Amino acid sequence: MNQDSRIFVAGHRGMVGSAIVRQLEQTGHRNIITRTSSQLNLMNQAAVQQFFEEEKPEYVFLAAAKVGGIQANNLYRAEFLYNNLMIEANVIHAAHEAQVKKLLFLGSSCIYPKFAEQPLREESLLTGALEPTNEPYAIAKIAGIKMCEAYWDQYGDRFISAMPTNLYGPNDNYDLQTSHVLPALLRKFHQAKVDDLPEVECWGSGSPLREFLHVNDLAEACVFLMNEYDEKQFVNIGSGTDLSIKALAEMIQEVVGFEGKIVWNTDKPDGTPRKLMDVSKINKLGWKHRIELRQGIEQVYQDFLQLQLS
Repeated sequence: MNQDSRIFVAGHRGMVGSAIVRQLEQTGHRNIITRTSSQLNLMNQAAVQQFFEEEKPEYVFLAAAKVGGIQANNLYRAEFLYNNLMIEANVIHAAHEAQVKKLLFLGSSCIYPKFAEQPLREESLLTGALEPTNEPYAIAKIAGIKMCEAYWDQYGDRFISAMPTNLYGPNDNYDLQTSHVLPALLRKFHQAKVDDLPEVECWGSGSPLREFLHVNDLAEACVFLMNEYDEKQFVNIGSGTDLSIKALAEMIQEVVGFEGKIVWNTDKPDGTPRKLMDVSKINKLGWKHRIELRQGIEQVYQDFLQLQLS
């Protein structure tokens, strides 16, 4: 990408899309194209095609998606499948029709089989059954990967895919009904501290292992791949280290300064036992994460406090 290349960031208001916009701006890109969902409904094929014909973007970051945690994925199964299929199909096909130079599709670590060998290698895709609670979302994301690969095979389109691990950072979702584990825990502990509660209830046993990556690191990796990577196979993006949900909760408790106790509700689901990405491929290409988890959580909590004051 040149600094004056026309770059469309789909989903620029979300946590991932906004981080990609910030990274592009920081690296001197001056021609970033964005649209809100009210300006452009990505589930409307005709509207998406018209947008591509008029704006003629040269590069596309496809970060738009319907996302959520275990509860949201399980409750809104049809929406997660339909919305994500429509968004990616419309954008990828319109990018092909408009002869976009390169597209980066963002997937999710939930694409991997529930009991895949750890750490999760790119080659493990479609080698076993998915985690049932987020299967519709995973299937939609797998379809997006395969669509990019198919357009690469049939048309020679440079459409690549990246699979990030669990993310956190600025513009995260703190709604307890729909958020992911890290922001949900941060909000729970903060609220318990404010209300001077004796304990905080956390879901599951605390034993599952999870990996987390600051969204600013992801954005840097996405821009890196757009500039440096030209292969059909998707690429994992993560920190390459994990910790238990129990250890995460205790870290967040410490950062927030909540002095009560943690109670684990084992009637609630744990989800996949472990999700750690094998990031050797992207590391060999020359990218590695910079922000360690404790440092990242401290930054995010300060952002969260500012949100509460505004």
